[in-house]
Amino acid sequence: MWENLLDAMLRRMIVIGRLDVRLPGGRVRHYGKDDTPPITVEVHDPAILRRICLNPDMGVGEGYMNGDLTIDGDDLEGFIALAVKNSATTGPTWMQMPTVLGRKALRRFHQFNPAPRAQRNVAHHYDLSGELYSLFLDTDRQYSCAYFKTPEDSLEQAQAQKKAHIAGKLMLEPGMRVLDIGCGWGGMALTLARDFGAKVVGVTLSREQHGVATQRAKEAGLEGQVEFRLQDYRQVTETFDRIVSVGMFEHVGVPHYHEYFRHVRRLLTPEGVALIHTIGRTAPPSATSPWIDKYIFPGGYIPSMSEVLKVLEKEDLMPCDIEVWRLHYAETLKHWRNRFDANIDKVRALYDDRFCRMWRYYLIASEMTFRHDHQVVFQFQLARDQRSVPLTRDYLYSGKARGDQAA
Repeated sequence: MWENLLDAMLRRMIVIGRLDVRLPGGRVRHYGKDDTPPITVEVHDPAILRRICLNPDMGVGEGYMNGDLTIDGDDLEGFIALAVKNSATTGPTWMQMPTVLGRKALRRFHQFNPAPRAQRNVAHHYDLSGELYSLFLDTDRQYSCAYFKTPEDSLEQAQAQKKAHIAGKLMLEPGMRVLDIGCGWGGMALTLARDFGAKVVGVTLSREQHGVATQRAKEAGLEGQVEFRLQDYRQVTETFDRIVSVGMFEHVGVPHYHEYFRHVRRLLTPEGVALIHTIGRTAPPSATSPWIDKYIFPGGYIPSMSEVLKVLEKEDLMPCDIEVWRLHYAETLKHWRNRFDANIDKVRALYDDRFCRMWRYYLIASEMTFRHDHQVVFQFQLARDQRSVPLTRDYLYSGKARGDQAA
């Protein structure tokens, strides 16, 4: 039964490229265009056919992780690119609709992230071995989208360009107080302090990141200028001239959007400016991939533009600038994946083969989603007073002082 249902599903779904499926027992079925070189998948365990039919995202992800589904030549990139392109074109089948609708209906429950749950979710991903992240990130440990001005840019160069671009939008002056919400391993905060003279408070819920960031500040001689706290942003009481948050909003959860922006406004001085950098969707609101939610980022969610703007309208924050980065994250993930693959023996020594397959699947699936589906990066520049930001973007590129452009 499940073989026939999978066959019907794939005949409807595969309209771009070609997929060959080798079923348990050796039978091969062909889907898509015959004149295209095939991606060949072999299903070793009949039990996963049902899971793939009802929930392809979870069934395929778990099947690959566990070795129950393999790809000829281990061409995971080709397979996921084929799947994403076709899924973006044809959408879910009737068999998947109950699961899709159920995920949407329950998304607010899954994204309910009060402080204790938020800390557990953060620990699941960010409190892994620090050595793991050193094997694929840049030397500054920027675990967010880099900014590629040319295809030849190195990862280190593109991450430095990202920080510089964000600093430009913050219009920093020496002595300004900056809050970094979700400060990671401290790279952004240390850059703003060292290169722009800011006094920075960075908050994180990850014990691993907090320890590394604090040690980095000490080694850089910036202890008096940068303070890292193991603290929820909702517990911060001071006000700041600037707020920056890079790659953290994805972990807030839809039920907390009003709360998040209410605190951003509360923590800003009347003339203050915030820069929120987040992965986003250029399609209507959806639900988080169940595989990503279970294995990679529990409680995470990628917002649509409409979901963010609807909240900003009610929280009295002026969107002074909104920028959309296309394909920059795809290129970032490609660099991470190449470095991960180059160091996979070291990753295997830290964990095991299953972990290696899980993380390769995560990195490649994320890259292909940015390349072939409706996923981008949003940067929201926000202010309490619209006069706090120049009238044009010229200040970002001309080197003119903020005061020369302000209205």
